[in-house]
Amino acid sequence: MNKITAKDQQLFAWLFTSTQNKNMQWVKLISKTGDGHFYLALALTLALLEREGFWFLAVGLIAFMFELPSYFMLKKAFKRTRPSDLLVAAYIEPSDKFSLPSGHTAAAFLMASLISYFYPSFSLLAYTWASLIGLSRVLLGVHFPTDILAGAILGIASAWFSLFLVL
Repeated sequence: MNKITAKDQQLFAWLFTSTQNKNMQWVKLISKTGDGHFYLALALTLALLEREGFWFLAVGLIAFMFELPSYFMLKKAFKRTRPSDLLVAAYIEPSDKFSLPSGHTAAAFLMASLISYFYPSFSLLAYTWASLIGLSRVLLGVHFPTDILAGAILGIASAWFSLFLVL
């Protein structure tokens, strides 16, 4: 486990140092799209516009009812210190104390998975966007790469579990 942690910290340091002396506005903006407001607006808009959008909203609500408690339980179980508390000064204020898993990444991959299921022609765009949200969290100094991986797994699992339950 120590080797994984060391490699994780090395990869974090390599990625984070690439941001030094750079304008981080675009990275902050990408991260901000993962705050949650966009997801609700998208789901409500789709639900109002088409029948498939109603199911997108319903499955999404169920998925978040599974993802959010799981996210909080994992955060409390792992209690992993954020890189901004160990190694660097972050570009943004973290939303909570612990880093594993990344909630922004979990939510982004949950949405990407649902978009991919209901609107397959947007799969590449959705997963690219979710990946950029995850990367932005590392570049901003609030998550390690394995936090992003754990968040992606949690988000995808939550989406597919809810699809299995509802459809």
